[in-house]
Amino acid sequence: MDRLVHVEAFATALEAIAREKQLKNWQRDWKIRLIEEENLDWSDLSHLL
Repeated sequence: MDRLVHVEAFATALEAIAREKQLKNWQRDWKIRLIEEENLDWSDLSHLL
């Protein structure tokens, strides 16, 4: 099952791409912490799109 568990909004595609590249270099535990700051139970956020 796939779930969208983290969403960020950006003004431009370039900002979004830069953030995506930044997160790609993060360690797994940093990514988990980022998700759990806003979505502790890892709920599907696809309804926000």
